[in-house]
Amino acid sequence: MDMTPFEQSESSVRGYSRAYPTVFASASNARQTAEDGTSYIDFFAGAGVLNFGHNDPRMKAAMIAFLENDGVAHSLDTYTTTKRDFIEKFRDVVLRPRGMDHRMQFTGPTGTNAVEAALKLARLTTGRREVVAFSNGFHGMTLGALAATANDAFRKWAGVPLNDVVRLPFETSPGGDTAVADYGAALRNASSGLTPPAAFLVEVVQAEGGVNLATAEWLHQVQDLAREVGALFIIDDIQAGCGRTGSYFSFDGMGLDPDIITLAKGLGGFGTPIAMNLNKPSVDDNWSPGAHTGTFRGQGLSFVAGTVALDYFTDDTLMNEVEAKGAVMRDRLEAIAAAHPEQDWEVRGRGMMQALDTGDGAFAKRVQQAAFETGLLIGPCGTGGQVIKLIPPLTIPDEDLAEGLDILDKAITTSAGVA
Repeated sequence: MDMTPFEQSESSVRGYSRAYPTVFASASNARQTAEDGTSYIDFFAGAGVLNFGHNDPRMKAAMIAFLENDGVAHSLDTYTTTKRDFIEKFRDVVLRPRGMDHRMQFTGPTGTNAVEAALKLARLTTGRREVVAFSNGFHGMTLGALAATANDAFRKWAGVPLNDVVRLPFETSPGGDTAVADYGAALRNASSGLTPPAAFLVEVVQAEGGVNLATAEWLHQVQDLAREVGALFIIDDIQAGCGRTGSYFSFDGMGLDPDIITLAKGLGGFGTPIAMNLNKPSVDDNWSPGAHTGTFRGQGLSFVAGTVALDYFTDDTLMNEVEAKGAVMRDRLEAIAAAHPEQDWEVRGRGMMQALDTGDGAFAKRVQQAAFETGLLIGPCGTGGQVIKLIPPLTIPDEDLAEGLDILDKAITTSAGVA
């Protein structure tokens, strides 16, 4: 396989290609095939984009028909039939059953665009600058979202100060059990020197941060404090949403009422780019026409595929499968951890986002390499890359899931030096 053009002409910033040094030529559901015919089981799924696998047949057929009929592929924010279809389907399948009347703001093609828009709207709504974000959180790589991101390696590449963010410990971080209450007490103290923030920005499951899970009780503390001080409560559901945790939103069933929800990744279904914020009407009314724009807010192919993707949520079939497959993944990781008791590894996750915290980034990287060499794609995350995260397509066949877990088990055993 000829990798010379990439190595000679592509930017040094490329990253995933270094972890997966091959040339992929085709893909179907949970498998990618390299140019030389080697097949890889995909437990990374485009960093959580491909919830419905590679080249979903129904989405592909709809997209081909759209192209053959000269559908409007690019539309800025003008009205199109494909956007109308998506809006109506999302409203009927996702919002109305939950009693939600949030408006849909199409922000641009990536998750960081959604976060930037959410932060801008929160500041516009409240007239305040500071935003509360949490340790281990990841919200994007553009400057506003990066300011809310905790990872030092990402932050240092900004080259400028990243300001106007108050950092509190996430629930599972040291001090996280009392931090929200302590911060609230300080805000109530007129001599604390603190002023109320514009918003609290939180992930229910910190995906890139290490698959850290917040409880409903803690999230309600955050939401209650936001309400008390007149700040917005924003849930970043970009990687954990769209069915990944076993329900459409990661916070379903928790009784939460976010002012803004950021979505991207799996929203477009096929892997085509789209990002969308769900804004409460009272919050959305603070926008003026054109106050937040972007060239790629009306991606026709994404609307078409995303509309088909919503068919997966018209009944409980897929979510029941996610629950069952997630249990298989978790049980296997628990067995792997139990087979290495001297390592004190931790298993955590929800639905089909499961992880093994090895506490050692160098070891996790060796596992990633060994897995790749034997036909499995995985991606470490968390502090120092010490967490092995598994996010296969929700549609992965049972036999591919089982084979991938076998490969992972062997890669871990090999990397741990155990025969």
